[in-house]
Amino acid sequence: MNQYIVTGYDYTDDEALKRRMDVRPHHLDGARDLKEKGNYVVGGALLNEDGKMIGSVMILQFENEEGLDAWKQSEIYITQKIWESVDVKPFKVADV
Repeated sequence: MNQYIVTGYDYTDDEALKRRMDVRPHHLDGARDLKEKGNYVVGGALLNEDGKMIGSVMILQFENEEGLDAWKQSEIYITQKIWESVDVKPFKVADV
């Protein structure tokens, strides 16, 4: 499987955190679904110095680019404008 590190940075407007919290349960449901399918490796929230969520990091794996593209088309943090920018890079989890 091809692995990817996904870094999403939230919008910074006054309503950004509220939007995130409103759709977060659906995002977590999506992550659980990815885990059941073997696509989710690990993930979590990026925090600012005050401990508030400002983005996310996920390590995902897919058989091919089409799987990654399909995920990007359906990821609620992308479709609902939670992440202002998303960076996806090839990644390899160390086998230790």
